[in-house]
Parts: sequence; structure tokens; C-alpha cells
Amino acid sequence: MFYVILGAIAIVGVAMCLFQMRNHPKGLYILFFAEMWERFSYYGMRALLVLYLTKHFLFTDGQAYGIYGAYTTLVYVTPVIGGVLADRYLGQRKAVLFGAILLVLGHLGMAVEGEPVSIASERDGTVMNIFYLSLAFIIAGVGFLKANISAIVGELYEKTDERRDGAFTIFYVGINLGAFGGALIAGGLGETFGWKYGFGLAGIGMLFGLIAFVWGKPLLQGAGEPPNPTALTAKKFAGLSTEMMIYLLTLVGIAFIWFLIQDEGKVKWVLYTAFAIVYGWIIYSAVLKLPPHPRNRIFAALILITVQVLFWALFEQAGSSLSLYTDRSVDRTIFGQEIKASVFQSLNAMYIVLLGPLFAALWVWLGKRNMDPSAPAKFGLGVMQLGLGFLVLVWGATASGTAMTPVIFIFLIYLLHTTGELCLSPVGLSAMTRLSVPHMVGLIMGAWFLASGAGNFAAAQIAQLTAAEGGGADQVIEVYSKVGWIAVAVGVGLVVISPLIKRMMHLDTLAEDTAAYEDKHGIETKA
Repeated sequence: MFYVILGAIAIVGVAMCLFQMRNHPKGLYILFFAEMWERFSYYGMRALLVLYLTKHFLFTDGQAYGIYGAYTTLVYVTPVIGGVLADRYLGQRKAVLFGAILLVLGHLGMAVEGEPVSIASERDGTVMNIFYLSLAFIIAGVGFLKANISAIVGELYEKTDERRDGAFTIFYVGINLGAFGGALIAGGLGETFGWKYGFGLAGIGMLFGLIAFVWGKPLLQGAGEPPNPTALTAKKFAGLSTEMMIYLLTLVGIAFIWFLIQDEGKVKWVLYTAFAIVYGWIIYSAVLKLPPHPRNRIFAALILITVQVLFWALFEQAGSSLSLYTDRSVDRTIFGQEIKASVFQSLNAMYIVLLGPLFAALWVWLGKRNMDPSAPAKFGLGVMQLGLGFLVLVWGATASGTAMTPVIFIFLIYLLHTTGELCLSPVGLSAMTRLSVPHMVGLIMGAWFLASGAGNFAAAQIAQLTAAEGGGADQVIEVYSKVGWIAVAVGVGLVVISPLIKRMMHLDTLAEDTAAYEDKHGIETKA
């Protein structure tokens, strides 16, 4: 019955999205389905990863959180490189295509699980190397795909088009339809019948995404093409074109990632270095090369980018400490059936599938009445709801005493985290493409995902705090109480200062400044 209900909700979500998309460019359909399958593969694997590490390879909780944190951090660092390469050379479409191919290879490699590790046996070195190499392929693939497919969505609309926020919210629902199916089907399959089946199904899902993107190229109507196609193919290095050199150097980069992923400490310094370089370059470019209004918009974007570090540091407990808490300390019996812990990671996506179209319609409805909250205000509301989610779980666990935490509180924490996410993430994607100038959009999107990487790294540190002093449910609840109150306080503060940040965005002159930029650089305005 539980699975039937979830399936029905997914069908309703798809129908609502298709209805919402009827007044949007046809290219949005292709990007919607391509990203849906990519997220199916990613979240199907994520739902299993910490459980796989602790149950199959017998890593400690702290070690598993470290590997998980290193992986998710690099997943969000590499889009900076992928964004720059797309902006300058490949174009977003070729970058997405190459990333999809790498992801198919990486997810299928995860299906090589080897024999389970026992107390009396050691981990197979070959299997572990394949495991880390598969993660490296996935990290590189996401680097080319994630930021750039969002940038293509932005190219389908004028910066002043009222449909933009709604389009990004619909696109975000597509992301979460994939995440919903991945955690529910691949996660449940892997826990029930064998890890390799769950990981293998994730790879097949990514293959579907690749096919959808290749098939739908004509519907993109030229969006995301290389900035200089002739230079990309004609310029030679050692007899190779620039495009081929990028692909070959990516394979070298994958080997470097394979080396990094095995040491959380090295990942930390890569993150710090990337942050310093990217933020420094964005600020340098904005101060020296942009007029006042576009420069202030870039600074406003950086403020919003920085806020999400805290958001994802807390939100991403879902794949680590919250996953193990659900497995060990929650009564997971529903309709007389015990539900696998990984399946609960589909709740966030289920709520987005159900609520995303409603939020998209709400922003449009409020916008037509000049009542739509500003992007900074929505960010503040999102962080507040995130904190409240943790506090609700703390209350439920405390009220249940020594008994297992009732499963309803897992539903509630995911609900509040989802409504918070809908106020921040799709709105943020839209704001980044709106506030950045065309030649920096890939870099700004890369910085957005880099901040997500910093949030994921911080999430691993918070998760390791829940495993400190012997771990256990009480330690988890103590940490969740502290971070919950911090998030509520930060969210309130952000709402208070949101008018100041909105002023920096200069929305009243956005159309005029965009037209001036396009005229100066000879860019044709979209019909």
C-alpha cells in the first residue's frame, strides 16, 4: 500500500508538470526528462552509499561520513570547471552530453561490489579501486552536466520573462521526480536484493537520460551551442583539436579525483583553494570590468550563494546521519510492513513532485499581484523551515522517550526541509542566471554548485559530530537541536536584511542593462 501511494503521487506530479509546461518552450521538456533520469541515477546511488559503506565494507560511521562528504563535496566543486569550459569552449550542450557519458560509465562501475567484508576478512583492493574510480567518473560527469543543463534552461527565456521562476521550479520538479524514483526503486532494490542491482539500475537510468538529451537536440533551438564552433574544432594541439584535448585532459583529471576521493583531508584543501580562486576571480571581474548595476548584482548573487552553504550543510544530513538514524532509531513499520531506510530518502523528492508545481503557480500568482517575496526573503524563509524540521524531529524523539522514534516525525522533517528547499534552490537557480552577465553565467552557476560542495563538506563534519562520543540516538538529537536553532536564527536575520540585498539586485533597470550589454557585444535578442 505504501509503495502504491508513492507511485500514485509520482504520476500526479508528472501530470501536473506536463500541464504547467504547456505554455513553455518545447526545449524545456527535453531538459526536464534528461535531468530527471540523471537525478534518478545520482539519488539512487546516494540513497545506498552510506548504508553500503557501513554494511558491505564495514566502515565505521565516521569513516563512511568522511567518504560520503568527500564525494558529495567534489560533486559540487567540479561544476566550476565544467561551467568555465562550457562558457569558453564547448558550449553547454556538448558539456552536458560528455558529462552524461561519463556518468553512465561511473554508475555502471558501481555495480561491481565484490564479496561482503566480514570481521575476519579484509576489503578487496581491486574492488575498492573500482569503487573509487567509479565515484571519480561520476564526479567528473556531474561537473560537466549539472551547472550547464541549468544554464541551458536559462537560455530558453529572456531575463525579464515572468515564466522564468516557474520554469526553473518545473525543472526542479523534474530533478526530484528522478530523485524520487532513484531512492524508491534503486535504493529499495539495492537494500533488498543486493547492492549491485541498485547501483546497476542507477546506471541504466542515466543511459535513458543520455538518450533523451541526444534525441531532443533539435528542440533546444540552438541553446547551449559553442561560443566559437570553428575555433573549437580547428585549433590544434599536437594534432588534436581543442575539443579533443578537453576530453583527454578530463581523463587525466579523473585519475586525480580517484586519488583525492580516498582522503577527506586533501578534498578539504581542494575546496578551500577552489573557493578562493572562484570568489576572487568573480569579485575581480565584477569590480574592474562591470558597470555599477551589473557589479552590484554579482555581489548580491555572491551573498545568496554563500547563504546556501549553511542550508546544504544541514539539509544533506539526509544522506548520512539522518539515513543511519532512520535505519537504527525509527519505527519504520507502515501498514504492517517494515520499510527499508533508504526508501525514506525519496520523501523529499516526493514532496517536491507534489508541491513544486503548486509553488511555481504560487510565485506567478503573487508576481501578478506585486506580492511575490524577493529572492533574499525566500532564502530566509527556506533556512527557517530547515531549522524547524530538525526541531520537530528533536521534539518527536524526546517525547517518545526510550522507545523508537515514530515514523511520522521522519515524514515531518522531510516535509519542512522540502518546503524550505522550494523557497531556496529553484529560486536560487533562477536568480543566478538573472543576476549574472552572459559571459559569466557558467562561472556563476559553477560558484553556486561550489557553495553546495562546501555545504556538503560541512555536512560531513556535522554528521561526524553525531558519531562522536560513541554516537547513538541521543548524540544525534543533541546535535540536531543545536543546528536547528542556529538555522532558525539565521533565517530570521536574512528576512530582516532582505530589502537591502534586493536593492543591490537593481531589478528596475535589469531589462535596460541587459539590452545595453547585448547591443555592445552584438548578441541577438531572443524572439
